[in-house]
Amino acid sequence: MRVLLVGAGGVGTAITKIAARRSFFDHMVVADYDVSRAEAAVAALGADDTRFSAARVDASDREAVTGLLRRERCDVLLNATDPRFVMPLFEAALAADAHYLDMAMSLSSPHPERPYEECGTKLGDGQFERAAAWEEAGRLALVGFGVEPGLSDVFARYAADELFDEIEEIGVRDGANLTVDGYDFAPSFSIWTTIEECLNPPVIWEKDRGWFTTAPFSEPEVFDFPEGIGPVECVNVEHEEVLLIPRWVDARRVTFKYGLGDEFIDTLKTLRKLGLDRTEKVTLPGGAEVSPRDVVAACLPDPATLGERMHGKTCAGTWVKATKDGRAREVYLYHVVDNQWSMKEYGSQAVVWQTAINPVIALELVANGTWTGTGVLGPEAFTPRPFLDLLTAYGSPWGMREQ
Repeated sequence: MRVLLVGAGGVGTAITKIAARRSFFDHMVVADYDVSRAEAAVAALGADDTRFSAARVDASDREAVTGLLRRERCDVLLNATDPRFVMPLFEAALAADAHYLDMAMSLSSPHPERPYEECGTKLGDGQFERAAAWEEAGRLALVGFGVEPGLSDVFARYAADELFDEIEEIGVRDGANLTVDGYDFAPSFSIWTTIEECLNPPVIWEKDRGWFTTAPFSEPEVFDFPEGIGPVECVNVEHEEVLLIPRWVDARRVTFKYGLGDEFIDTLKTLRKLGLDRTEKVTLPGGAEVSPRDVVAACLPDPATLGERMHGKTCAGTWVKATKDGRAREVYLYHVVDNQWSMKEYGSQAVVWQTAINPVIALELVANGTWTGTGVLGPEAFTPRPFLDLLTAYGSPWGMREQ
């Protein structure tokens, strides 16, 4: 397998470090708009591993990406950019007759009249609309395969296959006790993506109603996270799992709630009030054009650089309320990463590392023929046990707690 990795930020760099310890691929081209970032990611692996090379590419330029895929004879494009580049990369892979994998799906847009009641364009709609073309090409687009979405979806399928007969609710719950020395506000993941998912109308699935929306940060609940993280207040946030899980897993209700904290929520609300969440460019005195959201991102520290200042653990997981043999049962399937461990073992902070390990495992399962398929498929479309076994084999086991 020859891989084109587009994006050499925190997650992309962590992907190279994880993949370097595995033998399932022949070569990985690491490409970024800023070629120095790609070159740094490759150089960090050492001169002995010649399976990696660096290149420059503009992720928004479909033709340029298609050309790079063809020149490098890549079998798969692994997208480690933010969601605004999903569609050009997704289409470039199809044009180059390559497989495709991403960790976030095509962007949503709210309903024009009833944004907090009805869905407009849903996350992933742009990709699922192209499913027939991928099937006809005999190629696989494996979408939404980071940690959330991704591992959380694998947990949902595992619960349906091996733990329960009937599922009442699947609720993805994400929380952490991470702190960053020296910063009052320092998101541990891309602020561009964080603004997008936290300020958009959250989506909920109910079997009798389908997909519908609610207000941002609604339905707060305190969820007790494992391995010393403890109670964290979680709120509804727009996320891909709610759009993916019901396509393959039978459940009466599906939700996603994120542990943000009052200060984080207040900051996001302030950004919206000031219009700093906008992606449309504005013209400054002097004629320069900038996107307010890009300015916010530029003013904050790069999450990939925060590892040495970060302390604590992050937890991604899936809570399932269901029945087995007529008896009610609730479990929480989870994956915890300690920042001290990920920094010592890989030199990557916990949140980006936890995101990065999952697409690497998925690629390995595709490369060795364990997972096969064509079209646009989510993580739930595949048998979960091989993935969970390989996650443990990579040295990062998952857990299950009775609720």
